[in-house]
Amino acid sequence: MSDNTTQQYLTFGLGEEVFALETGAVREVIELVPVTRIPKTPPFMRGVINLRGHAVPVVDLRIKFDMPRVKDTVNTCIIIVDAEVEGEKSHMGAIVDSVREVFEMGSDQINPPPRMGTSIRADFIKGMGKQNEEFIMILDIGKVFSPEELQMLESREEADNAPD
Repeated sequence: MSDNTTQQYLTFGLGEEVFALETGAVREVIELVPVTRIPKTPPFMRGVINLRGHAVPVVDLRIKFDMPRVKDTVNTCIIIVDAEVEGEKSHMGAIVDSVREVFEMGSDQINPPPRMGTSIRADFIKGMGKQNEEFIMILDIGKVFSPEELQMLESREEADNAPD
């Protein structure tokens, strides 16, 4: 007996590639807003945004995935996700070229990630799905936003906010 559970995914585009996140990890999608750069952070860290009074770190997924940088467009947006840092839930933003749609996929439609041939690190990919004739890389949000990187950000923010 196979366990075929159906899961909902939010699909988004980066260049020609299509990625997906489990909707359970997605809080909301917002239009691109001004991002405040934080000094001494890695290039993929675009900075922080003010989301209803809270500073939310924002990662540029293109840079994180070693894709060429492009100008932001009207379709560029930020996906706000729940990431876990040392057992604590934390909001993170991911800048993507465009958000596509939410769709359902059964676990029997998801294959393990390929050993090679993708432009991004294999450990970021939870599996490969297919919609129509298009391959979709399902991301492992916990690996994309690694605890070490989030920890580094939090300590940077604390240092920046410490009284002089």
